Amino acid sequence: MNPGKAVRREALGVVLATSAYGISFGALAVASGLDVWQTCALSLLMFTGGSQFAFVGVFGAGGLAALPSAIASAALLGVRNVAYGMRMSRVIGGGVATRALAAPFTIDESTAVAIAQDDPRLRRVGFWLTGVGIFVGWNITTLVGALLGDVLGDPRDWGLDAAAAAAFLALLWPRLRERQAVAVGIAAAGVAAALTPVLMPGLPVLVAAVVAILVGWFDGFSGRGRTDPAAEAGA
Repeated sequence: MNPGKAVRREALGVVLATSAYGISFGALAVASGLDVWQTCALSLLMFTGGSQFAFVGVFGAGGLAALPSAIASAALLGVRNVAYGMRMSRVIGGGVATRALAAPFTIDESTAVAIAQDDPRLRRVGFWLTGVGIFVGWNITTLVGALLGDVLGDPRDWGLDAAAAAAFLALLWPRLRERQAVAVGIAAAGVAAALTPVLMPGLPVLVAAVVAILVGWFDGFSGRGRTDPAAEAGA
């Protein structure tokens, strides 16, 4: 298959699969207390799925009192995009203006599609098609989900009150491929579950994040001598 056509197909598949989660986010955000336009603004301005689900999950559980914790939780999850930006700056190339334009689209999926390509030009194609495609698709499906959520009313009547956690887990699960990632996830989840009954909403997530950083820092569960696939690709 033509490499250019292959990367376009790969990007389209990722765009369609990822954008579908926007419906869940839109419905859950409205159910958590945001109106339709606030929900759409969150997708437009924040645009990082995991952080958005974390924000509405904490905000929905604690309301305005938990807003600082919701913002902090979302920010912690969004920090990874800074690392992606550093990694992708060479791939994107161009000057400051080009890199600034690329910043909103530097997400998990656009980075993954880009570094999976061997040719520098195809990396750029994969990055832009995936990043811009998901941005457009995610915002459209967020609006659809928000409108549906507004019509559905109380999410508990439909069993949607647990959907935020389920959707977040669905986003996280494909990344748990190595022992170190699994160890970090188990440690953070255990701490969050233990502290949830005694701390206000949002704080268990922040404490769990610190635990995850410590477990990840010591890196006791990762294999030694592994070759980084991205390094092999020259990213």
